[in-house]
Formats: sequence, C-alpha cells, structure tokens
Amino acid sequence: MRIVSAGENLEIASHHAWIGQVLEEGSGGQFCSEAENDVTIQIEVESTHQPFDTNGWEVLTRDSWRHHEQVIVANACSSGLDLLMRPVGQRLEVTARWRPDVKVRGAAALLRSRAHLLIRSVLLHFPALFWSQQRGRAPLHASVSTVGADGPAVLIAGPGGIGKSTLIQSQLAKGGRSTSDNLCVSDGFTAWGVLEPRRIPSTLHGAALGGRRMPYGRKEAEWSNRVDLLSPEVLLVLRRDGSTTTAARVCDPRDAARFLTAGTYMAGELRRYWSFCATLSLGMGLGEIHPAIERVSQAISSRIPCIDLVLGTGPDIDLEDIVMKTLVEAR
Repeated sequence: MRIVSAGENLEIASHHAWIGQVLEEGSGGQFCSEAENDVTIQIEVESTHQPFDTNGWEVLTRDSWRHHEQVIVANACSSGLDLLMRPVGQRLEVTARWRPDVKVRGAAALLRSRAHLLIRSVLLHFPALFWSQQRGRAPLHASVSTVGADGPAVLIAGPGGIGKSTLIQSQLAKGGRSTSDNLCVSDGFTAWGVLEPRRIPSTLHGAALGGRRMPYGRKEAEWSNRVDLLSPEVLLVLRRDGSTTTAARVCDPRDAARFLTAGTYMAGELRRYWSFCATLSLGMGLGEIHPAIERVSQAISSRIPCIDLVLGTGPDIDLEDIVMKTLVEAR
C-alpha cells in the first residue's frame, strides 16, 4: 500500500492482516500507484512477536534505546507496537512488531476505536510528521481548503470541536479542494495535508452513513476532492463566544499566529507526538528536537490576510461571502 501524507511518500506492508486493514481504513481511500512517487518512508509490520534485541544499545529513556542512529521504542505511545526506526539516506525505515502486554490488550478490547487510532498514529502519522520536519516543515492543528471551486485557499485554525470539519465539508460540497480534515504540516508558505479520513456527522442530509464511529456524534468517511498540498492565501481563526450571530473581522497577524500555535499544542491528536519526536531526534541526531511551530505560524500570518471568525448558533455560514467581504473591507 502506498499513500502520500505530510508531503511524504509512504510504502506500508503488514504481515498482520487486521493491522493492514486498520491502516487501509486510515488512508481515507487515498492510495497512489507504485510508479507515482519515490518512497521516502518505508514501513513494515513483521509477523514475529519477539522483542527487538537491545543488547549493547544505549538507553535513551524508559523503553527507548539507540545505536548508530537507530532507535528502538517499546510499546510506542501505548499502542502495543515496538518500533525500530532508522534513517537510510533520504528514506526513513520503520519496522514494527505487535507485542502488547496484558494492559494494552485489555484497553484495546474495551476501546477498539482508540486502539486503532493509536496504531494509525504510530505507523502513519508520527513517522510522516517527523520525517517532514527534516525538510523544514512543522505540524499544525489546522485544516486547509479552497473556498468553493475557484476561491482562495484558506488555512482554518481553531481548537478541536470548534467547527473546522463542518466548514471543510461545506466547501467540498461546493466543489472545493482540501488537504486534510484536522492536521497539516507547513514551511510557512505551503501546507501539506496529514492523511486521515474525514470526520462528518453520523447522519448527513438525513441519511445514515457508514465508517468508523468517532466521538461527538461523528463518523469517518473517505475523501472526495482531496489534494496533497495547497498554498494558503487567507488565515481564518475560528472562535465561539456564545454569540447567536456570526461575525468576522480582520485580526492582528500576531494574534492569529498565537492562536494557531496554541491550538496545535492543545490538540489531542498530537499529545503523544511531542515525546515521540524528541526521542527520535535525540536518538538519530537529526533536526530540531522541538518543532518550529511558532516560527512557521508567524511566517504564515505575516504574509497573508488574517480573519477572526466568531461562529454563532444560527444556520450554516456562507464562507465565501464572509472571506471576500472581510478582505474587501480590509482594503
């Protein structure tokens, strides 16, 4: 299986059929052909349940070791997977073994969706985020979409549950293109989407939908009109303050950058990533231990218009009208 995520070209092979199914489900139906891209991250889930041999390896921290730029992490991010990761030229190689202890098995049985999300994060998202950082990109908790079919590309920042996915869904329905539902990476100019299924209401236009059930009355769905990257032309900061009406205004770029940075650190999807990144960076001797999130956020906000959008409790908003009207007023 090959996918593109965070600007990286991943090739994944699993010798556990059920893990392969979890990863395919996490691709959102966005596969690419073998001839399409050079592989930059190679991931293999081996069939063996034996631990990796760490004899003679240096201890990095509890359950983590390094040896000649190679890093082993046991039970990575409480997923039940042991990982051996090593840089090979321009490629990151990840070898995984399914070795859950009793506690992890029990949690996986009780909270199956959570277990599947952890496996996706450890095998798909986190390696792609880390390797993307080596190219000068930083993770952001943001969605990126064009406004309708022909409008500008908008980077939508806001905390979880604020309404980013709903706005993305509305623009896709109008012919828009999007890179991601919730996560992307950026160098300050371009945004590359982190591949994951869309999250939409369990019932849309009155019809029940399939897909994995998610919190807050949502389900996962495959993508339509997804693109790997977009160059944002507007930074939209979403907020709610209890107002019944929606209001928009141009905001200070410094405030927008601060909001985007804080929202990234508050994101539950990235909570386990910070230690994962630090462990790999220290063990491999590569890149920045701390992602350049604030620097990238400031670079984005300083070069494009920033709009503060307070969402009301009324009907669906016309994003195109709001963006265009606010930009005209700013001029």
